Amino acid sequence: MIVTARKLANASRLRPCQSELRRAVSTAYYALFLSLAKDSADLLVGAGRDRPEKAWSQVHRSLQHGDAKSACHQARNLGFPHEIKICCAIFIELQEMRHRADYDPDYRLSRAVALQAVDMAERAIRSLRAAPRLDRKAFAVLLLFKRRS
Repeated sequence: MIVTARKLANASRLRPCQSELRRAVSTAYYALFLSLAKDSADLLVGAGRDRPEKAWSQVHRSLQHGDAKSACHQARNLGFPHEIKICCAIFIELQEMRHRADYDPDYRLSRAVALQAVDMAERAIRSLRAAPRLDRKAFAVLLLFKRRS
């Protein structure tokens, strides 16, 4: 998806279309969102050919946008490593950019801002992958399950 987002941002040599730039921002956000969903499913259910497909798919599809944003806000204060905190900060920012790109008719993007969103998504995905497995697993639980007091 990152490749697609970058292609959209660079689709026109001259003056890029707002629709392509908006799709680039949205696609960059979804690349990160789906990376969080995949990582969560891989860590909690398993990866590879032997994984139980229905369970993996259920976990993958369980990630909700609003809950993910809340979890990212919480993760900043829960002792997660720097890599996960970076991912969270970027997720929150990209989600806000995506909302503007998808829903605000007056929002205008430049190619530089669209490409910045793509770079941010790439950085967040790399940062998530660089975090220790145990911390990623704990973060997956935070993303998918509501805390009870």
